[in-house]
Amino acid sequence: MAVLLLDWITLVLRWSHVLAAIAWIGSSFYFVALDFSLRGGAEPEAGVAGEAWQVHGGGFYRIRKYLVAPASLPSELTWFMWEAYSTWLLGFGLLVLEYYLKPGVYLIDPAVMTLPPWAAVAVGLASLAGGWIVYDLLCRSPIGRNSRLLSGLGLVLLFAASAAYLNVFSARGAYLHVGALVGTIMVANVFFIIIPNQRKIVAALLAGETPSADLGKQSKERSLHNNYLTLPVVFVMLSSHYPFTFAGPHPLLVLTAVFVVGFLVRHHFNLTHKTGSAPKFLFPAAARSSWAWPCSPRQRQIQRPVTAWRASPWSAASSPSVARPATHRCRLTPASMSRRLASPMTRMRTSSATPPAFTNKSW
Repeated sequence: MAVLLLDWITLVLRWSHVLAAIAWIGSSFYFVALDFSLRGGAEPEAGVAGEAWQVHGGGFYRIRKYLVAPASLPSELTWFMWEAYSTWLLGFGLLVLEYYLKPGVYLIDPAVMTLPPWAAVAVGLASLAGGWIVYDLLCRSPIGRNSRLLSGLGLVLLFAASAAYLNVFSARGAYLHVGALVGTIMVANVFFIIIPNQRKIVAALLAGETPSADLGKQSKERSLHNNYLTLPVVFVMLSSHYPFTFAGPHPLLVLTAVFVVGFLVRHHFNLTHKTGSAPKFLFPAAARSSWAWPCSPRQRQIQRPVTAWRASPWSAASSPSVARPATHRCRLTPASMSRRLASPMTRMRTSSATPPAFTNKSW
């Protein structure tokens, strides 16, 4: 009964997490696209950065953006923050239930590094906080004034963090923590930068003062960072349901390709919203990056006695010793594709009488 109850709690948390993420990502996509599509109105108004006309659901909408803030506040003002907060809180709850309460199941892999449970949890939590601190310091440094340099260095740091996770946790746990790290950076942007800056602007208007334009500029930069990170973090969060993404021979290469492809796709659409068109090389570049996808699972030795083969159809005399099998490289041929599509029973009937070595495919 307790196990069934825990499964239901996990299901409700995961469902709520996905729904909140849809709301957060949807608002991010919409407002960034809206910001890039703003144009000068037919009747320019002082303090207005631009406007956009949109049609949806049978109605027409005229939207204006102010350079800093309007002269006076309206009676009702909609804030966008709880989508981000609820997404992170629900996701962190899933992280605790699935990985931190039972680290020996999905988080710790003795073939990678032998860690006591408390140490694995401590490393995970410290890395989430440390990742935000490093990112925030970079954005506030002179490097943050150069968007291209910041993007390149950020990708390098993500690569280094992914490599570190893969050398500490299981592949599944490493992928999940990369997503949790990026998600923590995104929600911290909202909690520590975007919303406080907006509150300062509102407070200045209520006090009859002119808000600083730097507050809005900083918030826009962090919001744009979040926009570019959305696609990779969604992929990583879903990867636990598709083990071939992290159990292949090159999980780090796959993770890097996912981030590059996600950045290029978002950049393509952002340029399209801003200029009406985007360079045609962006999608081919994303396709070339995705060629690094693995085709075969990474096989690992697991600590299991040979006597476990007694329940197998093979005799105990023919049971092999547990040895680390060789890693296979991806070769897409008609024969290999047909073998991969064959059912497990078909492969069993066509295999030899000698059983394979035990492997851990993480599924």
